[in-house]
Amino acid sequence: MKVSVIGLGKEGENAVKSLLNYGCQVYASDINENIDLSNFEAIYEKDIAKGLDMDLGRHDFDKINSSDAMVLSPGLWNIKMAEMIRSQKKLLSDVFSQHKSLFTVGVTGTNGKTTTCFMIKEILEKKGLNVLIGGNAGGGFQGYTQLILEAELGNPEQNYDVMVVEVCDMTLDFSKATFDLDVVVVTNIGSDHMDFHVSIENYCEAICRFLKGKKAVLNGYDTSLQNLGDCADKTIFFEEYTGKLNVFGKFNRQNAGAASEVGKILNVTPDEINAALGDFKGVEGRTKLLKVHGSRVLIGKTDNAPATAAVLKETPFDVVMIGTPRKGELCRLDTLKEVSRANPPVVALFPGLEDTVDTALNILKSTGYSGVIEVLENVSEVVDFTLELVKANQSINIFIGGNGQERIIQIQKKLYEQSERP
Repeated sequence: MKVSVIGLGKEGENAVKSLLNYGCQVYASDINENIDLSNFEAIYEKDIAKGLDMDLGRHDFDKINSSDAMVLSPGLWNIKMAEMIRSQKKLLSDVFSQHKSLFTVGVTGTNGKTTTCFMIKEILEKKGLNVLIGGNAGGGFQGYTQLILEAELGNPEQNYDVMVVEVCDMTLDFSKATFDLDVVVVTNIGSDHMDFHVSIENYCEAICRFLKGKKAVLNGYDTSLQNLGDCADKTIFFEEYTGKLNVFGKFNRQNAGAASEVGKILNVTPDEINAALGDFKGVEGRTKLLKVHGSRVLIGKTDNAPATAAVLKETPFDVVMIGTPRKGELCRLDTLKEVSRANPPVVALFPGLEDTVDTALNILKSTGYSGVIEVLENVSEVVDFTLELVKANQSINIFIGGNGQERIIQIQKKLYEQSERP
């Protein structure tokens, strides 16, 4: 099967990898001739790379139009070229239909999407259902194309019952057209990706479009979502889960509340829901509380201001370490304002997604923060600094977060080796 991938952002890149792994011939193109191809290195080392033809700086529409199916980057969904491509009815989601036959839950929002997805999976599996989970490549999954391919071409013995899709808030229109969503969960609405949405009002309008014709499970504590209940055919407002939960934070109780409502929709009993959430161990890279040499160390990706604020409201921290965002992601530097507002005695900055430490340092100082500021160069220095602190001080609270999921996962793993097991 020949498939064209148009646009090589994160989703496009992951689509290429998935298609090649499923034995497809791939033509991939992007109008940007300066695409970083380093992430394709693992592909080029495999025999499957023989099935890849790529153009940068141009799209060859003869190759695109002659392909059996097309994958359009979500970032291109609403531009004029996309209208022509969509009109051909050759998108992968048009050619393959098995993913649309599954009962499908879409989970979107500013924060908590990945954790909520895995909580739902845990609950449904406790019921004995076979769950296919994935979606948003930016959230750590393998991308939307992987879900379509797995539902259509995966091991038939899997016999999936339910699909759970994490939907990035920048791909709402794309995802609504690609998946037949039976239930839509919205965890919260906050000020992230404002370079895309421009305003909260625009973001809310996009959510409203996403909810139309659907059954919605919305956060009853979120003011913006309280006003969007009428957008859906039927709306359930979830509350905080009050049962046993082994993951940190009030925000995770809200995530668990959302997952519980999805379980009820699919006839999971209260006892099964409580058992599943009581066993839930969290998600790699998301907030995880460790006890290290008598101190509490909380580690997890909090890549926007609302996520950082939610953690810092939970408890006073003696030390806060923040990974910095990519260049140009100015709204994500607002995390520093939340850190300054919490006013911990010590703040440490380290390169997260990119080395924008100098910019972050200037913003932190501009807020009037007057505590001690440390600059750490890499993962090893973050780990070493943490261990120095906990060995020198008894029972302190440390938070390590911000941007850079892969680096935060590395830190989490290294400190877990030093932690006290329950």
